[in-house]
Amino acid sequence: MTEKSKSDTTDRSPRRPTVVAREGGPQKKNLLLSLPPLSLYVHVPWCVRKCPYCDFNSHALSGDVPEEAYLQALEADLEQAIPQIWGRQIVSVFIGGGTPSLLSAAAVDRMLGLFRAYLGLWPETEITLEANPGTAEAGRFKDYARNGITRLSLGVQSFNDKALKALGRVHDGAQARAAIGMALDAFEQVNLDIMYALPEQTPEQSEEDCRTALAYQPQHLSFYHLTLEPNTYFAKYPPPLPDDDSSATMQDNIVALTAAHGYERYEVSAYARKNCQAIHNVNYWEFGDYLGIGPGAHSKLSFPDRVIRQVRRRNPDAWLAEAPRRDGSHIAQNAEIPYHEFPFEFMLNVLRLREGVPASFYFERTGQSWTTIAETIKQLRARGLLINDPLRIQTTPLGWEFLNDVQAAFLEDNSLQ
Repeated sequence: MTEKSKSDTTDRSPRRPTVVAREGGPQKKNLLLSLPPLSLYVHVPWCVRKCPYCDFNSHALSGDVPEEAYLQALEADLEQAIPQIWGRQIVSVFIGGGTPSLLSAAAVDRMLGLFRAYLGLWPETEITLEANPGTAEAGRFKDYARNGITRLSLGVQSFNDKALKALGRVHDGAQARAAIGMALDAFEQVNLDIMYALPEQTPEQSEEDCRTALAYQPQHLSFYHLTLEPNTYFAKYPPPLPDDDSSATMQDNIVALTAAHGYERYEVSAYARKNCQAIHNVNYWEFGDYLGIGPGAHSKLSFPDRVIRQVRRRNPDAWLAEAPRRDGSHIAQNAEIPYHEFPFEFMLNVLRLREGVPASFYFERTGQSWTTIAETIKQLRARGLLINDPLRIQTTPLGWEFLNDVQAAFLEDNSLQ
């Protein structure tokens, strides 16, 4: 996945509605004239401690990371996926989790060796690794960089010790500051993840977190509104959170401060200096393809006549046992995206980008005619929610504020059968 994933909505940004499958005739086929860019996502499922807000496939570690078993299973997982992506170039790699920085530098070096051997990575390929300040060591960061990691995404979340304790983080503010310094010393590209609307947080405290992050002048920043996700400790035992007005003030302050410091808000939660957008993240949002390997990893893979989604076995022990069998048992789900879901699936991603995408992307990446969305596009333009440009799919400032409604409008598309 991406930096997006920490609770990847803001106070006024979209929540994914439930897609209700329609009954009817046979599945229509999409015909793609070319395949979109392809990224690789690698999931490392272990962490020091499970945070109470986290709904990712992360598991508190007891003992050492089983590096040898993990790398053997990862190689088997990748080998079995190669026939589905044969001949395609990988444009970016993202190693997420969990806490990938729990892996030794030697293990990361072996992992990257696998990718170079099987996938023929370009020398300039963006390779991101997620790290937490609680596992940060200057020598390890520098070793990661020497091994080929080009970009570090650091899960800071806050610099306030009280807030970090409420979030269940294993680091404190001093460790966060030290880790940022080590990261910037080792890498040319560093992202900082910051959360806001934290338990009992005030707008002033959120602003202080933002100003502190900006003072380090990282190349990229991600700001996430804390949300209470189902099946988390916070969902069961909700902490006292700021009200909607306070949360909106926090977001407005972040937008203003980042702009004043030269950062472009190019996606709902992502801010970057010039030419420092995350290639991996942008490929997701432009409805590109991604192969996900590792426990619980998701894939979206295009073929000339269909687009499929896959999910690996979520339980790390099950994946570790089944991937080496090389019989496909490590894949829990493998299904073609239904024809009628493409308008929503496409818009759910591309409309998160502030500048949208060329209109031609719709046909190129879904294989569907413009007529399947033309009426909805026309209505949204008439309401001032999409720009009136036949060559571009992009929200207006008003549409950006009501992004959930704009995206949900496409749930009813593909009615032209």
